Amino acid sequence: MSQSVAKRRRVQRSPTPEYKLDDDDGDSYVPYVPVAQRRQAKLAKLTSWGANPDKGKASRQEEEQEEKEGEEREEERLREKARKERTLLMEAQEVHDRKAAEDAKKTTEEKEEEQDAEILAAIASRRKLASDLELAKGVQYTEPMKTSWKPPRFIQERSDEEHRRLREKYHILVEGDNIPPPIENFTDMKVPEPFVKFLKSKRITTPTPIQLQGIPTAFAGRDMIGIAFTGSGKTLAFCLPLIMFALEEETRLPFTRGEGPVGVILCPSRELASQTYENVLTWTAALSTGGRYPQLNTLLCIGGISMGEQSHVLNKGLHVVVATPGRLIDMLEKKKFTFDNCKYLCMDEADRMIDLGFEDDVRNIMSFFRHQRQTLLFSATMPRKIQDFAQQSLVKPILVNVGRAGAANLDVLQVVEYVKQEAKMVYLLECLQKTPPPVIIFSENKNEVDDIQEYLLLKGVEAVAIHGSKTQEERQYAIKSFKSGAKDVMVASGVASKGLDFNDIQHVIIFSMPKEIEDYVHQIGRTGRSGKTGIATTFVNMNTPEQTLLDLKYLLMEAGQKVPLFLMSIEDPRAAQGASLKGCPVCGGLGHGISNCPKLEDAQRRQMASHRGADDRGGY
Repeated sequence: MSQSVAKRRRVQRSPTPEYKLDDDDGDSYVPYVPVAQRRQAKLAKLTSWGANPDKGKASRQEEEQEEKEGEEREEERLREKARKERTLLMEAQEVHDRKAAEDAKKTTEEKEEEQDAEILAAIASRRKLASDLELAKGVQYTEPMKTSWKPPRFIQERSDEEHRRLREKYHILVEGDNIPPPIENFTDMKVPEPFVKFLKSKRITTPTPIQLQGIPTAFAGRDMIGIAFTGSGKTLAFCLPLIMFALEEETRLPFTRGEGPVGVILCPSRELASQTYENVLTWTAALSTGGRYPQLNTLLCIGGISMGEQSHVLNKGLHVVVATPGRLIDMLEKKKFTFDNCKYLCMDEADRMIDLGFEDDVRNIMSFFRHQRQTLLFSATMPRKIQDFAQQSLVKPILVNVGRAGAANLDVLQVVEYVKQEAKMVYLLECLQKTPPPVIIFSENKNEVDDIQEYLLLKGVEAVAIHGSKTQEERQYAIKSFKSGAKDVMVASGVASKGLDFNDIQHVIIFSMPKEIEDYVHQIGRTGRSGKTGIATTFVNMNTPEQTLLDLKYLLMEAGQKVPLFLMSIEDPRAAQGASLKGCPVCGGLGHGISNCPKLEDAQRRQMASHRGADDRGGY
């Protein structure tokens, strides 16, 4: 049995394959014959055909044709060999040479534009300003929020040409679709009478340009980018719509414990958040005067303070939250309140918040929203880079711009003086004599802030200091005592330059000129607020970078200010190259391009430092 199976297996086995080592086309293979050998063969044929002239002539023609074809084959073979021997380096060199020839034909301006476009494309690859949950699910809102507000009929019936003339009158630039009309008084905006009376008691009778267009835009539920110079009333432009939305919700159905908030206002610094919170408290209290309108509850949510002190607010329905990002995330994660019904988000000094690295925190905060929200971004300096980023992140946004983004307040007299480094302290005392107190002195260095304060105290000047290394109690004491008039001078780092509003500041002294012109614009903007005038004195010397001085020169020229001779003598290298002098899209500075932007350099330096820190931590 086993023998028969074995036999059957042998029969069914496939035959052993036979491998043919020679190619099938071996018979057609024609070996290469050198030219000299072919010529000898040709001579032999000619001698053998000499007896027949006709045959010899035909043979010669045939041989010549073969020889020509052989030479062509030889040349082709040599070309193929040369082509295979070409290196990638040679090809790269040829590409480089071609590019160099093309670049030689381009103007300097075209080269700079291409370089700027490449850098902008590299930094524009950031994610949209939306929550990670929305990005993951592909949630995208296409229509703006709907509200119950409508402008009065007589304003609705105005023509587009009338709206355009009104905007031109107040130097308002707008971009977007279906833009709400500008309204010249608060009553026509349908602001409650108690609030209008309160504003009149504070000598605010008509809205400022940013309020004239910004408040109707926010009332209509539109996403918005608001840009206006310092001291122009931006805080009221974004707080009043939130107060009105909260009032409408509370009137319809009163809030109970655990409900709310209706909206949140995000600020980059504790001081700015505290100031905004105090304004909201004042305005909501004025609205509820007389008992006609209900009292609204507002929560301040910042680091450095005990949230237990505001437990009485958390125990009631919550309408408005004013916060810094870190503490707000902490409160949301602990479920002290939720954003389940929150539908209004405003970022004050939005460009500074994004530049300071709060972008991921903002996305985290957005992830707590359960529904569509109305988003508003406000700032005095919002470069094109941030505007483009915001345009992608908002829903059919409207850009409201009063003047150039990053331009200085025209109500501030800017005085730039050349003062040697060792003479600054002595000259500071002379500058303090220009105007009566209160006066703010800015320095970029924390140690220098403390040194200036100590020097002034020794000279008998009542001075306080504020910078990032101070405790929250020290910072609050400095601001409170300065605002109340107990102290005449406040020495500050950049922390006090963003949005803080101090009454009747007539003089700002910039002890050390900041590298970024945006910071300078914010610092001088602490004076000349709400239509008042002020003076800003700036010290510069050989330690000030030439590029910063060039930015300052163009800013003074734009504002129609007196430009000192030493600034006028600084030449712009771009002008020598014949390039058009456009502002930097990253920081708005007029004296440099994106390739030389100090803000971009600082951002790259911070990013590299964070990467190095992450690498170091990875070793543990």
